[in-house]
Amino acid sequence: MALSTQGLVPITRAFLARYYDKYPLTPLPEDVARLTAELRKLSDGLASEFPLTAAEKLVAREVDRQPAHKVDENLWKNRENLEEILFLLDEAHRPRMFQEKANPEDVAIIATLGELETKLRNTLKILEVFQQKNADHVFNIVMTYMPQDFRGTLIRQQRERSERNRQAEVDALVNSGGTIHDRYTLLWQQQMDRRNQLAQLGSATGVYKTLVKYLVGVPQVLLDFIRQINDDQGPMEEQRFRYGPSLYKLTTMVLSIRLFLLLSWGHFEEKKIAKDELSLLQQAIHLYTYEFEKFIAFIGEVFSNSPFFIKAEDAGALESRSNDDYKEIIIPAGKTHEVTLAVESVNSYIAWDFSLIQGSLSMDIGFRIEYVSPSGGTTLIIPYRRYESDQGNFSTILTGSYKLIWDNSYSTFFKKSLRYKVDAIPPVSDTPEHCQS
Repeated sequence: MALSTQGLVPITRAFLARYYDKYPLTPLPEDVARLTAELRKLSDGLASEFPLTAAEKLVAREVDRQPAHKVDENLWKNRENLEEILFLLDEAHRPRMFQEKANPEDVAIIATLGELETKLRNTLKILEVFQQKNADHVFNIVMTYMPQDFRGTLIRQQRERSERNRQAEVDALVNSGGTIHDRYTLLWQQQMDRRNQLAQLGSATGVYKTLVKYLVGVPQVLLDFIRQINDDQGPMEEQRFRYGPSLYKLTTMVLSIRLFLLLSWGHFEEKKIAKDELSLLQQAIHLYTYEFEKFIAFIGEVFSNSPFFIKAEDAGALESRSNDDYKEIIIPAGKTHEVTLAVESVNSYIAWDFSLIQGSLSMDIGFRIEYVSPSGGTTLIIPYRRYESDQGNFSTILTGSYKLIWDNSYSTFFKKSLRYKVDAIPPVSDTPEHCQS
């Protein structure tokens, strides 16, 4: 029986608007704009007095540009700039005279810089935890709609493998001397890959095309939503409209802090930072970290309670999953039942899910899997064992035929009623085309 979608409400921008009405965002204090403008004025003064390096010009141009439109891209930009500021505040990268601690005035400045570094590092940690928690939350909610058999297991395995590969990419970049900006360019591209995989799961194309037939029982409203979630005028546009402007101002503020610190450190020999300038920097960092942490806490609550995906119980997920792809067979006493699967590509998955139907007088059955070579020889892959039910899969290292065998030969009197499904799933690509939404 197919999963019922009766009573499901399509998740549209208007639908989300009614939800967001319950979560009004408190406007940022006027000091955010004031301190941002004052920092930019100081940076402009330094830029007019000293020629800028190529790196300094890049940051100055970024401050002048409008922040990215997407909420998650802004969060990544804040994270990148937090790391860049922490790099500048690190003792090894401060102006040389601070490293020497020449006089009491410099010692006081160093203490202030240490306090600011601690505050910014705490904010960075909060953001990192939020992003990981949110990514896991979205994936897990989607997975509640996946049939709870090898289909869902395979999607999880593909995600775990992709994440290991992504981390290896980042490690290789860092080990080869990549900059903070290089690393975040890669991290953002990986984020776009994750989004693309989610969208492809919704449209059942691209990297997940081999899983199309395994998505029986997933509500169409869910698939429609995850396919269009990040369209420019899709459901998430309402979130950008409500909460984007405040986040954009904080993105500009952290960029302004970074630019001022970069220029101050770059020209410290010619013009030491003044007390009032340090005080302004201190005020800006205190306000930025406070407001940004408050925004993360707010948007985290919005996300965690958001009806992006209708709850499984509301979607009827507790109803019977589709059983169109299950087969039922009676295995007489003393007999076996075999299914042969052809595998054309290595790293394919052999997957199975079976159970004995209630009413069988003896509630277990033998099961094993063999590989059959082109010459006809057999190799045991999954050793014989007796089960009431089992669900599993493995990745193949050889092409050819795999034989799944249910064995009732040990039974003298009792037949077994077996319900099962098996399949050979081709490998899913780990290098999807990049999403452009």
